[in-house]
Amino acid sequence: MNLNATLIAQIVVFLILWAFTMKFVWPPITKALDERASKIAGGLAAADKAKAELASANQRVQQELAQSREDIAKRIADAEKRGNALVEEAKARASAEAAKIVADAKAESAQLVVQAREALREQVAGLAVKGAEQILRREVNAQVHADLLSHLKSEL
Repeated sequence: MNLNATLIAQIVVFLILWAFTMKFVWPPITKALDERASKIAGGLAAADKAKAELASANQRVQQELAQSREDIAKRIADAEKRGNALVEEAKARASAEAAKIVADAKAESAQLVVQAREALREQVAGLAVKGAEQILRREVNAQVHADLLSHLKSEL
């Protein structure tokens, strides 16, 4: 065989193989490579978008945490104020109750003093009547009269 004919035959076979590859094999490969490249680009874009969303979400979380801390601080302050107000109110009620108890005790003691005075007056009146009976039963004598009065004084 001739070298030129072999070379030409190989060129023809190569061209047929090249045309077949370009028509049937190469388009699916380039399509697959393009799809793969677009998927990678989409993944990278999604990753960048996710990073941006994550940063935004972190910022919102930080803002909400700060707001929550402020709300909690306000609530704690309000609770402390309310607690102090309740303590003051309880102190005022206790003070009023103590004043009422003291006033009731004073009134009761005054009433007991009045009752004791009345009882003492009754006893003094009874003793005066007894003394008068004893004086009237006996004869009027200055010495006996003085003795009876001193005896009455000792009984009072």
